[in-house]
Amino acid sequence: MAAKTATKKITDDQIIAMYMDYVLEHEMVPKSIYKFCKSNKIQEQDFYTHFGSVETIQQRIWEKFYENTYTLMLENKEYASFSNKDRMLTFFFSMFELLTMNRSYVLFALNEHKGMLKNLSQLKGLRHNIKEFSTSLINEANESKNYKLTKRNPTLFSEGAWIQFLFLLKFWMEDASAGFEKTDVVIEKSVNTIFDVFENTPLDSIIDFGKFLYKEKMV
Repeated sequence: MAAKTATKKITDDQIIAMYMDYVLEHEMVPKSIYKFCKSNKIQEQDFYTHFGSVETIQQRIWEKFYENTYTLMLENKEYASFSNKDRMLTFFFSMFELLTMNRSYVLFALNEHKGMLKNLSQLKGLRHNIKEFSTSLINEANESKNYKLTKRNPTLFSEGAWIQFLFLLKFWMEDASAGFEKTDVVIEKSVNTIFDVFENTPLDSIIDFGKFLYKEKMV
């Protein structure tokens, strides 16, 4: 009896790449895992080794966006010496740079359903990641504060960071400026504002940010 030929294991990254290519080529989510696997000439068991459903892979893509962003930030040797504000700025700039590289997929994924809430359900894991990241920033800042009254609420800060991300995501999706330069501006202004709020000096930044939003017809 001939020995079985060893098959090369397919990684989750490879399946993710296949899925992203599939939805962009067909302009639709695969009707079934069977059809998706047949189209990509892989076994269903290869898919289920990594993902339990289409919804699972959709969520995992956004988590990968976060993980790749975080890895990219840590590769910057100066990152450890950054202030918390600069770390948040670096995070958002890096994240939207990565999203821009995958803009066609992101726009498809977030416009798949008419209801925005249904589209945002795939961001569940990303929400946890961003809140965890922002919580670590505020906890680190609190460690240097001697008095309880001067410490900031990590839960409030992390929720604010998530809402901030959603706002930036919507702005970026609608941004038609060259190189998405307006998104870069709003990232910097929004991060400055949220940190100023937590440092109790919000007035100038909020007024400046408000003027920018008004100019861009966002309010």
